[in-house]
Amino acid sequence: MRSQRPALTGINHLPRSFPPLNFGVPGAYAQNVENRMNTLKKLTVLTGLLSVLCAVPMMAQIIDQVTFDAPFAFYAGNAKMPAGSYKVSQPDPDSSLLLIEDANGSHAVFVEYVVASSDTPPQARSDVMFKKYGKVDFLSAIRVEGQNSEMQILPSKVEQNAAKAAGADKHSLLARSAGKP
Repeated sequence: MRSQRPALTGINHLPRSFPPLNFGVPGAYAQNVENRMNTLKKLTVLTGLLSVLCAVPMMAQIIDQVTFDAPFAFYAGNAKMPAGSYKVSQPDPDSSLLLIEDANGSHAVFVEYVVASSDTPPQARSDVMFKKYGKVDFLSAIRVEGQNSEMQILPSKVEQNAAKAAGADKHSLLARSAGKP
């Protein structure tokens, strides 16, 4: 009479991440290790591709910038910026922050903005708007050529205090969009 092996029940109740142990099967351990290594390789490649894809939109945003020359000192947010050449960019397209920095990178500030749409035709040129209270200028808006909206810079505490003391005179400077003369 042949002896029969009792059936092993309940072995496959382990979670999927734990492969069943194959005692007595030659090469089973090596095959499990190889499967895990292949899965790890696939995850590493996938993570690398996602990292590259996330970086591509950021690089594209650097190109979309506005430059202008300010012959006077001005406030951008709470920071006082000296006279000079500046560029305005949006490092993160999903946020409402703009980066304003001078040409040599020694002065930079992030400012919050809101988009104000209008029913007017698209802008014929890019320009940077300022409000002047007494003798102090504040960056107030940026209009980009070809768009019918503007990015209005939210007033800082410094500007709010200046507005209480004096009325605002509005003026603008010609700006250049990336890729435009």
